[in-house]
Amino acid sequence: MADGVSGERLRAVIADDQALVRTGFGMILTADGIEVTGEAADGAEAVAAVRRTRPDVVLMDIRMPGMDGIEATRRILAEDTAGEIRVIILTTYDLDHYVYAALTAGASGFLLKDVTPEHLVAAVRLVRSGDALLAPTITRRLIERFAQREEALPSADPHRDLSGLTPRELEVLRLLATGLSNAELAERLFLSPTTVKTHIGRILSKLELRDRVQAVVLAYESGLITPGGATETAL
Repeated sequence: MADGVSGERLRAVIADDQALVRTGFGMILTADGIEVTGEAADGAEAVAAVRRTRPDVVLMDIRMPGMDGIEATRRILAEDTAGEIRVIILTTYDLDHYVYAALTAGASGFLLKDVTPEHLVAAVRLVRSGDALLAPTITRRLIERFAQREEALPSADPHRDLSGLTPRELEVLRLLATGLSNAELAERLFLSPTTVKTHIGRILSKLELRDRVQAVVLAYESGLITPGGATETAL
């Protein structure tokens, strides 16, 4: 089955310290035509597997011995100069307090380990297409919850501020960060869905972000929007 942006078969690496999880997820992906190019029991092995096989998507557990999934995600995406690899975080508990750190490290979303086979496959294909795995409202709720904790909110990157965005792009980003979907954005701004997608694409390009999840994270870090849902009036 052809997948991915190049039409080639979609490829994945699975990183989890539990062999049964790796085996089970591998069987599910393989049965749907997704090639599993490597497995890893810890973060260091995950980084090595990605370097060796250059997959499209990495399923990354957070809690692993030695190097954890957050550091592995950070290293993988730092080395991915083409910006083509997507990382999906695997977690046992909903809203695991490590998830926010994983998203700020560049992950495109997260899945619970009790995910259904259908949802797992759909998630892998979704992030490979360039979309974020989390629904906008879930993204906002997740980031709001952990942005309220000072220790969870890292300093904003001074080299990636919002000064390069147009007033319309700032407005789109602000509303995006409050949890609006593309359709809701189009209705609120009296724009076509195609125009909204164009604005979001330009925002991601200017800010050097992978997807809308990272855009929401940056909106909080920069102060464009504050925890609790209230937007800043002064930029």
